[in-house]
Amino acid sequence: MPSGSAGRGAVAFALSLVYLIWGSIYLAIRLVIEEVPPLGSMGARFLLAALLMAVFLAVRGGWRRLLVTRREVGGAAFLGVLLLACGNGLTSVGQLHGVPSGVTALLVAMVPVWICIYRAVSGDRPRALEPAGVGVGLVGLAVLVLPTGSERSSLPLVGVAVIVLSSLSWSFGSWIKPRLWLPQDVYVGATYQLLAAGAAMMLASVVTRERFGGEIGLRAWGAFGYLVIFGSVVGFTAYAWLLHHAPLSLVATHTYVNPVVAVALGSVVLSEPVTPALVVGGVVVLMSVVLVVSAQARPRRVRTADRSGEAAMVRD
Repeated sequence: MPSGSAGRGAVAFALSLVYLIWGSIYLAIRLVIEEVPPLGSMGARFLLAALLMAVFLAVRGGWRRLLVTRREVGGAAFLGVLLLACGNGLTSVGQLHGVPSGVTALLVAMVPVWICIYRAVSGDRPRALEPAGVGVGLVGLAVLVLPTGSERSSLPLVGVAVIVLSSLSWSFGSWIKPRLWLPQDVYVGATYQLLAAGAAMMLASVVTRERFGGEIGLRAWGAFGYLVIFGSVVGFTAYAWLLHHAPLSLVATHTYVNPVVAVALGSVVLSEPVTPALVVGGVVVLMSVVLVVSAQARPRRVRTADRSGEAAMVRD
């Protein structure tokens, strides 16, 4: 339940920001990596976003607001590597291998499906619609990736594998997050997550010997600035605000809308093809996400006995 109250206009504005910004970051990533190596550019993106967040928090509450315990730093750093470095940053590597930005967004949209599988493996009994959603999602993934008829799949399997791995990492981070020691201030936690993710990706860039060659064009610089300011700061701030002021079922609708925005932008800006397999597979994937998220939004009812021995209904 939301912990605060806000007007419908404010909620609608914040939700539209999440829809548009998180749906457009895949296009922005594609524009950046056309001229700049993916690991180094995304690492720099996260480090600059961490600096901006730290300065903003210090101005609002003083530098002491950023003080946290070692355990909290460790938890935030671990989560940052899972969610941002592996879960977000690796999508740039997948796109570098030729996966279109719209398809990338559809593959990332599988996150609620993977979380459902993690929960089931850990012993959490799935709700009625969740197994159906998982099955439908795997069918949609197959339609997107596997060859049809006598034609070979046009999607590079290495790039697809990297993006699926990034989606699995984000899902695992989302699943394990409640089990970690994290700063109570969600914005402070995000700052340390960004810092850890940036450091990890810059280290990976050095290890893999990425090289920056040639001049960087204005379009790539603009896309990079958009990722830093809007993708990493504004979008996350809007999302965190929504979690405290809007129903989770409403906030979760971004998982349906973001891929649609990404496919549309990729088609218009980069002329990425919208094939029948993409349309069918995309619709099937989004159907699976709707099933899983809808099931998770419904309170589970469990019968238990009260002191008088009469059956009562409680929510998990």
